[in-house]
Amino acid sequence: MGINTRIFNSILDNDFYKFTMQCAVVKLFPNVKAKYKFINRGKHEFPQGFDKLLREAVDYMAQLQLTKDEKHFIIRTCPYLNPAYIDFLEGYRYDPSEVHIKQNGNDLEVKVEGFWYRTILWEVPLLSLISELYYKATGQTSWDDEKIIKNTLDKVKLFNDLDVRFAEFGTRRRHSYHAHRLVVHTLETFNGKSFIGSSNVHMAMLYNTKPIGTHAHEWFMFHAAEYGFKMSNTMALEHWVDVYRGDLGVALSDTYTTEVFFKQFDKKFSKLFDGVRHDSGDPIEFANKTIEHYKHLGINPHFKYIIFSDGLNPEKVESITHATKDKIGISFGIGTNLTNDVGLRPMNIVIKLTQVLTSDNEWVDTLKLSDEKGKHTGNQKMIDLAKEILRIEQ
Repeated sequence: MGINTRIFNSILDNDFYKFTMQCAVVKLFPNVKAKYKFINRGKHEFPQGFDKLLREAVDYMAQLQLTKDEKHFIIRTCPYLNPAYIDFLEGYRYDPSEVHIKQNGNDLEVKVEGFWYRTILWEVPLLSLISELYYKATGQTSWDDEKIIKNTLDKVKLFNDLDVRFAEFGTRRRHSYHAHRLVVHTLETFNGKSFIGSSNVHMAMLYNTKPIGTHAHEWFMFHAAEYGFKMSNTMALEHWVDVYRGDLGVALSDTYTTEVFFKQFDKKFSKLFDGVRHDSGDPIEFANKTIEHYKHLGINPHFKYIIFSDGLNPEKVESITHATKDKIGISFGIGTNLTNDVGLRPMNIVIKLTQVLTSDNEWVDTLKLSDEKGKHTGNQKMIDLAKEILRIEQ
């Protein structure tokens, strides 16, 4: 097709929480193996030969390695990442043999398998590659740079007027590396008081801003497979504290529904963690539940905060702000609407952890129970079991 597949040029071109989780996995769970699977939620049709393009792009990533400048940036910016892990990352190389790609007609199948401490870095780059290559292979043309910059500036003005803080969370479904850099450059250059950082470590380094992130759903999904659904949130948070000792203190709340999470987010965790992240369900309802949870425990919600990160656009940010401001601290992680708002239909794609090889040497299915009805992911038999154990009716 004559398409350049050498898209990635930095091993740090990834979401920060992938590195923070990798650090924890290397320390606590070096023997665990994992399987991931690509899910084409948007039913996008991939042109013939797309699998070969993706294969070339994946194979090229084996050449990436941490540079001395990147290592110094990590050491300077992230003191909670221990020296042994940073040395490990310096020696880490992507292994393309862990990624299995197959195309049947217009359907794309992508699976990842290997040690969890290695395969954990594949998810976000793979989604980025699939997105960028899809637009190239289908010949879709985005807005020109000038319009993308103006569109970004319009959002920044609104966020500044609202007096809210936001970070860029858009690596996984970005239109392209070029569009991503253009947006972050614009945000950093004309940010006013609102823009506080990027989930992408490479972009954070390029534009001298803060890398932002803690952990993702897979951290809790593994703990459910290893320790059981009842103990998943508690053990996941406990192990996070064991590794980071109070740093990186934002807890993801919705892996097994917010209702279940708050039952296990006791006074110890509620005091120790700085706040929680909202990623599914009604955001205002979630904010009210969070505020009531803190009040019930005798904790002033003004000293805590919520990061909203579920499919945000300027309109949602505005409505959430008006409903929650001055009741609890708030900030926003905005993804696709920043890095793939370029005049084309954004892709709706995910890669999920599907199985882990636990300590008893058995493969166990993983799953996620969303706050949104019909968006549970995983084996249906396991979903039914989890709902029964956790007494979830939806």
